Amino acid sequence: MSIVVKAGPGDSTDSVIRKFQKKAVAEGIVQEIRERSVYRKPSEIRQEYLAEKRRKIMRAKRYGR
Repeated sequence: MSIVVKAGPGDSTDSVIRKFQKKAVAEGIVQEIRERSVYRKPSEIRQEYLAEKRRKIMRAKRYGR
């Protein structure tokens, strides 16, 4: 889960940092850190999952899918 960014001879520090940030977002590290920063009870996770499921069903009914 390590991210390796190699700086080329003409790369500035800012461009290397930008490359690192893009790779971190692409691998989902930023999202994982946000999710793990606060503990959520399993019941909260389950309720959120079921609510999303209900929303998808309602959208499908509304748009005839």
